[in-house]
Amino acid sequence: MKNTHLSQTKKMLLAGCILLAGWLNYSFRPQTDDQEWLDWSNKCLSESYNPPPDVKLKKWELTLTNDYFLRLRKTYQHGKQEYYSFNLNRLNDVEYEGDDKAGILQLSTNADDIIVQTYEDPKGDIDSMSTMIDLPVRNMSSERLDSLKNALNYFKTKGGL
Repeated sequence: MKNTHLSQTKKMLLAGCILLAGWLNYSFRPQTDDQEWLDWSNKCLSESYNPPPDVKLKKWELTLTNDYFLRLRKTYQHGKQEYYSFNLNRLNDVEYEGDDKAGILQLSTNADDIIVQTYEDPKGDIDSMSTMIDLPVRNMSSERLDSLKNALNYFKTKGGL
């Protein structure tokens, strides 16, 4: 009977040491910093952005900058460019219409805070503002969407003007 009691005491002591080690490891773990959030957000956006198959679209760039601006630039074969930009502190809502395979990510602001510009457009250059930008995306699982929303909302609180 004495050995059983000693064995249980050793087990409880070992379990306590394991819990303490886990707690110490977790409590001294470095926090995710802004750069890691930016890197992940840019990777998610670049892997998910799915522009319509337009034979005239030569290239596109979709980035979240370190000063918390979301920027989309589309360049077409004949030099025309479309440019969209806004600071995430102006973000009002993130909505998604679609399924895991494809859909539209809608980013909206409270006022006309999204810069919309065209350059070298045969119809004339445009300089305007908008309250919404629609981003066609692919492979947007609910987990990925939730993570992206969390990241955008995190940067919303960081990007004061």
